[in-house]
Amino acid sequence: MLAVDHDGAGTLAQVIADGEVDVAGCVDATQVREVIHQWRANDNVSWKLPLLQKVMAGPFTGKNSTPYGDGTVHDFMHAKVCVCDDTVFVGSFNLSRSGEKNAENVLEIHDAAIADRLAAFVDTVRARYGPVELPPA
Repeated sequence: MLAVDHDGAGTLAQVIADGEVDVAGCVDATQVREVIHQWRANDNVSWKLPLLQKVMAGPFTGKNSTPYGDGTVHDFMHAKVCVCDDTVFVGSFNLSRSGEKNAENVLEIHDAAIADRLAAFVDTVRARYGPVELPPA
């Protein structure tokens, strides 16, 4: 799942808008909509949602998982993969301030072959799902 703080989201939206870097991914669309619901509940959505909408309008797709609940199927995405040139970040760590407060993990791997292989894997996963549908701002 894409999970970035406001600085990361702003930078990501700008990079996508510039169109000079290949940025693509797949997110858990159900979880993204739940985060938007949480933002609205604490009135913290006005600056975040436009950035998220800009990012999701790029080449991102979304898996519709079962909403989290007692006794529900846990078919949501949690592991993250981020490929940047020849470096890979992989694990459960959210690239956000809240990620620093949880018991999460991340590996940073510097290997061009692994980066290429995981970038191809991300493209394969992306191809399985449709565009992310977000609620209006």
